[in-house]
Amino acid sequence: MHIHILGICGTFMGGLAALAREAGHRVTGCDAGVYPPMSDQLRALGIDLIEGFGADQLALKPDVFVVGNVVSRARQPDGTPKFPLMEAIMDSGAAYTSGPQWLAEHVLQGRHVLAVAGTHGKTTTTAMLTWILEANGLQPGFLVGGVPLNFGVSARLGQGNTFTIEADEYDTAFFDKRSKFVHYRPRTAILNNLEFDHADIFDDLAAIERQFHHLIRTVPPSGRVVSNGLEESLDRVLHQGLWSELRTFGAAVSDFTAVGEPHAFDVLNQGRPAGRVEWALSGVHNQLNALAAISAAEHVGVAPTDAARALATFENVRRRMEVRGTVARPGGDITVYDDFAHHPTAIRTTLDGLQRRLGSPRGRILAVFEPRSNTMKLGTMKSQLPWSLEAADLAFCHSGGLDWDATEALAPMGARAHVGKNIDELVAQVVSAAQPGDHIVCMSNGGFGGVHERLLKALAA
Repeated sequence: MHIHILGICGTFMGGLAALAREAGHRVTGCDAGVYPPMSDQLRALGIDLIEGFGADQLALKPDVFVVGNVVSRARQPDGTPKFPLMEAIMDSGAAYTSGPQWLAEHVLQGRHVLAVAGTHGKTTTTAMLTWILEANGLQPGFLVGGVPLNFGVSARLGQGNTFTIEADEYDTAFFDKRSKFVHYRPRTAILNNLEFDHADIFDDLAAIERQFHHLIRTVPPSGRVVSNGLEESLDRVLHQGLWSELRTFGAAVSDFTAVGEPHAFDVLNQGRPAGRVEWALSGVHNQLNALAAISAAEHVGVAPTDAARALATFENVRRRMEVRGTVARPGGDITVYDDFAHHPTAIRTTLDGLQRRLGSPRGRILAVFEPRSNTMKLGTMKSQLPWSLEAADLAFCHSGGLDWDATEALAPMGARAHVGKNIDELVAQVVSAAQPGDHIVCMSNGGFGGVHERLLKALAA
């Protein structure tokens, strides 16, 4: 089968491309504004990439066009289609489908799917769960919205019956407005947390809760739902109906709890010792992610003791507090990190985790971020930014492309906050402020204009 993927450089669609290629299909694709790590991964797989969405790609005549949710029926200011290829596909009557639908029919059918849903931590938790299964001999397939360092790729078919997948609540395609995860039919579903996000497609939190319950409806009677006991929103979801086994984690009264610091803690299963985790990760959020992964792995036969032991060798995911480089300075090196955080809660959690890991005394934390997600661009959560940045000694915001005033939103931070209208200005501000021993955390769900390398180069100069 020849498939041509529209929006191939997105983390999900890029992973799908890798799976299709591994399964023996011919894969081509197109996108605009590509950036690593997905573009690098696709080229390494030998997948032909076409820049843009030109209608001339119809001449490729694939068996089916697989359409990413970046594609829409939107028009340019001059009235021409923003995605002429999609218009040509529809006019010609050519076969097309969504990414999640193609995945469900050609990869997930007949396998034990373990799906990880939640507003935050999906990628990291999916990677943890996958590594637990791999370390215990299950040879899982997986599709992760990032690159787990233990594997070096974001997706593979695997040799066993299990398949772990990051289960996104974002919509499937312009012609299918259901959440992606309703296509996956998991036997094991992790509900990690649930907050308001994706303001471009959901009116309120209740609308997202409804989609999460649609996911629960697809879990079979012999399945397991693993839910964060600290989240009232998830309690509301569960109260709408549950037809499968429930395991909870995190709250004082839960099936799986943790005792100890996030970097070294004992796992309790219904109050009884069930393993110990000692690893390089920090932050309470990662401790909770670990409990979720351990509970899910138990459902496919991995004992919690063995799961906890496997996490000692878990190497996290690219762009999750990934050190991009250090610059030597008398009095202490300056370290530059890359992180995917883009929701206010994720920003706060990331910075809190680093603060805890560094301990005291420590160098300063400089937060460099761009409100790039659709929700942040709309300004829906701008009032939460000062709260999310409390652990930062200084904050630098890239305000390019925003319809709201970042300076006004960050005013409660006073002199700690700086705003740059472009990357050059932002880099200049950070370099001017940087001191020996500083930790510079760059946070975005996009390429951020290569700010990490530009900072390292400018600091070195």
